[in-house]
Amino acid sequence: MRRAFNWLLLLLCVAALAAGGAARLGYLHAPTNPIGFWAAAAVFALLLVIRLLPLKARRPVVFVVTLAALAALTGGLAYFQFVIKPNMVKSFMAAAFAPKPTAVSVEEARIEKWPPQLTAIGTLRAYQGVIIAPQAAGVVTAIRFESGGDVNVGDLMINLDDSVEQADLANGLAQLKNADSTLTRQKMLVAGGNTPQSTLDQAMAARDSAAATVERTRAVIAQKAIRAPFSGRVGLRNVDLGQYASVGMALATLQKLDPIYADFPVPEEALATLARGQDVSMTVDAIPGQTFVGNVKAIDARVVIESRNITARAEFANPGRKLLPGMFANLTVTTGEPKEVLTVPRTAIVYSLYGDNVFVVKAAPPAGEIAQAGPAGGAVQTASPGLVVERRFVRTGAARGERIVVEEGLKPGERVVTAGQIKLQNNSPVTIDETPALPPPPATPKP
Repeated sequence: MRRAFNWLLLLLCVAALAAGGAARLGYLHAPTNPIGFWAAAAVFALLLVIRLLPLKARRPVVFVVTLAALAALTGGLAYFQFVIKPNMVKSFMAAAFAPKPTAVSVEEARIEKWPPQLTAIGTLRAYQGVIIAPQAAGVVTAIRFESGGDVNVGDLMINLDDSVEQADLANGLAQLKNADSTLTRQKMLVAGGNTPQSTLDQAMAARDSAAATVERTRAVIAQKAIRAPFSGRVGLRNVDLGQYASVGMALATLQKLDPIYADFPVPEEALATLARGQDVSMTVDAIPGQTFVGNVKAIDARVVIESRNITARAEFANPGRKLLPGMFANLTVTTGEPKEVLTVPRTAIVYSLYGDNVFVVKAAPPAGEIAQAGPAGGAVQTASPGLVVERRFVRTGAARGERIVVEEGLKPGERVVTAGQIKLQNNSPVTIDETPALPPPPATPKP
């Protein structure tokens, strides 16, 4: 029995050595390391040696081996408690508190051709506009227009009472007729030598004075028949029948609406690119969704000292007469040929006190190069995620619609984050959300 047990230990030792060698050479796919097989072989060999020793020598050897095993066990437990266990806890905590990838929306920076433009805010002005007011006072006897209606040049609009002037005209015509008769008789007498030339001159002067009186009376009568000076649209009337209208009293307004002007101020620096004939596009809040196209008609001859602005005037066709004087207008003047610019969505720009910046999506560095702050404050090396973001400061330019020009800091084709930046820091791991972004509103809401 004793020999059989010894042979068993020897066979186990040889089998463990063979298994370790086979695992080392790759002939055996074992779940443990080859060192484990060799350690087992060493234990079997030690037990075999102890069994082969004499009884007197066996006892101290067993004692020493037992003591060494206890010491090794104690040391292993201490190493596990104070070295392995803290590292395990630290790695578990780092994995638990490691930042999770943030889902973001991205879009590539692309090259576009934008013509240089000058934007301004202006006010619509009638091509011709006047206040209808009487030159002579009188009582309104007839109103021949409707508020908001159209009139043609020369149309009679308002009649004032001219009965006194009509009587004066009849008197003046009678005096003119008498003066003509007297002048005719004096000419006959002068021709016969029966009267001096001075009498003829007095008769001629009297005839001319009577004619001038008639013309003056007719002019006053014409002033009391108020006519449209040009074709246009009449505003609201401010007078009623039977009302006394004094000189200069505003009776109504008359505006020529087609074409129509838009006056807008621009900085004096814009004179370097602004010129007559340049194309102008205009939108008004009263007619959303419609753009009116015109051109620069004139530029003022002086710069306003207080604001250092100069006023320009653009002309627009207004066949439907939808545009009215006094409307608020947004104008864009095209001041040159299109140029290539690098643009990104406006939502990609993060504005801060330190400067404008964007988050650029790029491939993560190799494992171990991204250091994340551990829960105890130390840096913990983490595995490489798929994508990370890089905070990059940029210099922005003009903005049109939902896109903005980036003049410095980006290259064409680089992907920038357009949604989800609030949770991001430099080198934060991200995943790309392929969900389509919400379409921009047709018009930016105003407060």
